[in-house]
Amino acid sequence: MKIAVTGATGTIGRPLVQALLERGDEVTVLSRDPDAARRSLGAVEAIGWLDPTNEPAPSRAVAGRDAVIHLMGAPVAQRWSAGAKRDIRDSRVLGTRSLVQGLRAAEPRPQTLISQSATGWYGSRGDERLDESEPAASDFLARVCADWEAEARGAEELDVRVVTCRTGVVLAAGGGALEQMLPPFKLGVGGPIAGGGQYLPWIDLDDEVGALLFCLDHEGASGPVNLTAPEPVTNKEFSRALGRVLHRPAVVPVPGAALRLLFGEMASIVTVSQRAVPRRLEQLGYRFRQPSLEQSLRAATGRRP
Repeated sequence: MKIAVTGATGTIGRPLVQALLERGDEVTVLSRDPDAARRSLGAVEAIGWLDPTNEPAPSRAVAGRDAVIHLMGAPVAQRWSAGAKRDIRDSRVLGTRSLVQGLRAAEPRPQTLISQSATGWYGSRGDERLDESEPAASDFLARVCADWEAEARGAEELDVRVVTCRTGVVLAAGGGALEQMLPPFKLGVGGPIAGGGQYLPWIDLDDEVGALLFCLDHEGASGPVNLTAPEPVTNKEFSRALGRVLHRPAVVPVPGAALRLLFGEMASIVTVSQRAVPRRLEQLGYRFRQPSLEQSLRAATGRRP
């Protein structure tokens, strides 16, 4: 297959591109710095897209491709100043709008768009099991996700199959949320956050990549699909598992008020509860490569039993 990828040099993008190349696909990446992307990713075609929020994706980068996998977005894990919130939103909402504009001009047009989204769609919902039928919440991240997905669905008017992948916390070595969690745990001062009862929808990096490829290949996949492990865990369970893996105590509670003082509104990322489950993936027959939280944490941290 011929696949175009945005966000190709990110935590998810790099292993995804590698997996595509290993199975024999031809990969085109859209990047602000195509030379750097080419050096980083190897045997890919790299085409410049210098201002994704303000200009359409170059049609030549997507024309003649079978599908586009759209992973682009500014980091969420930063203090949410007004400017940071604008970047978080615009990079996703306006960036996706610009991509669909590029698809509109492409000839021949890709048949499939796999567009990243997030479990932030659901807001904080306690211990409810959340499948893809649940409506969007009204907080900042939920509104971003709702508008993000709406822009992606615009490609359906072009007879493009659209999948919006609501990804949870990806457990990966050397990047993502886990990289920020590790320092206090390694020092022995990690522990449950804001009581620890809130649910964390996690997914192993291998399953994140595997599920994206599954949605790419499976014609029955369309609309929202939760990319989360079969069993979400509470923050307390996650903390205990990480402590066991690192051979460190994980009992020091972190008050939610302290996090809000330190990180402001961004603290909501780790204090909300989202018990999101991958109902659609399981219906379609996806087989998880790493459903065990502890084994996933060991793989991501390089720690053996």
